[in-house]
Amino acid sequence: MARGIGTKCIHLEESEGKSENYGALSYPIYQSATYAHLGVGRSTGYDYSRLQNPTREQLEKVVATLENGIDALAFSTGMAAIALMMELFKPGDHLIVDADLYGGSIRLFNNVSKKNGILISSIDCYKEDVESYINENTKAIYIETPTNPMMNVTDIEAVAKIAKKHNVLLIVDNTFLSPYFQNPLDLGADIVVHSGTKFLGGHNDTLAGFLVTNREDISEKFRFLIKTTGSGLAPFDSWLILRGIKTLAIRMEKSQQNAIEIAKWLKEQKAVTKVIYPGLAEHPGYEIMKKQARGFGSMLTFRLESKEFALAILEKVRMIKYAESLGGVETLITYPTTQTHADVPKEIREKNGITEETLRLSVGIEDAKDLLDELEKVFKEVERELHG
Repeated sequence: MARGIGTKCIHLEESEGKSENYGALSYPIYQSATYAHLGVGRSTGYDYSRLQNPTREQLEKVVATLENGIDALAFSTGMAAIALMMELFKPGDHLIVDADLYGGSIRLFNNVSKKNGILISSIDCYKEDVESYINENTKAIYIETPTNPMMNVTDIEAVAKIAKKHNVLLIVDNTFLSPYFQNPLDLGADIVVHSGTKFLGGHNDTLAGFLVTNREDISEKFRFLIKTTGSGLAPFDSWLILRGIKTLAIRMEKSQQNAIEIAKWLKEQKAVTKVIYPGLAEHPGYEIMKKQARGFGSMLTFRLESKEFALAILEKVRMIKYAESLGGVETLITYPTTQTHADVPKEIREKNGITEETLRLSVGIEDAKDLLDELEKVFKEVERELHG
């Protein structure tokens, strides 16, 4: 009988009944750089932690299981994972990428990938005709869904059909929803990207990244590249992510509940001109989300009546932290213009909808009433200051 994903977050079936870890419920941290051989040609299965480490291997098995992939690789950061993935391509190869992406991804594509001869077409994959951009050199389509920070939703299955038709890879950054709410491989994607720093780790205490695939040929290439570049995740950080994943299910459910309440509250505020959350029925991607995901997540973006109002909110929040990143147990408010997307040219930011009035919320697992009480207090203070 297939187990639910909440159970999979806690129990790796293939490890059950094994006793090599003395019955430890918390998988051990193998803090070793190298491993002794039993003799010539007689390895224990481990040689050097740049190649593989038991703690990292356990984490990779868990993430592969959650994403229904055949292999997962754990990296030092999400950007390290994406940078290694780009080594699949050579000068002259063409990629179609989502226009609205995490700022670090845009920075990599524009400043490193293009320098290395990769041709990039940035388009709104959620609404444009992706197929019309494919040419004889196109090797991959790279999307986020929902996107960061404008929450655009792309139909993964529809784009996957286009990718398969033209024999190009479909790569999906699934960070915002995590494998708890969405599994792109099941919808036709070839590679899934995660910033494990975010929901998988869940506690804002370590950095990590993942690549997951359901193709043996891609797995073999990734394994060669990770041992060559040395960007694998360290044992202790692997353990922290393993620990975080155990509570992924309850964290995702609770933070989503809070996000829905906050989104509804924000809609009623006169100082808020727009609320962008895919769990609202009026969101353009609402029906697609219902089709391809099991939830709507806990990320939302909203726009204020003025830049001054937005900046004043950032100055006044206390329990809600003005900080970069997302996906932790704490609620964080972010100013994309100067934080996540600071390196993105202003004209591109504004084209994507990221204005100086835009704020992003990563909703945590606090009591919803406390979050709403703080927002109400802050909004009232700002309104008094700006409007008397």
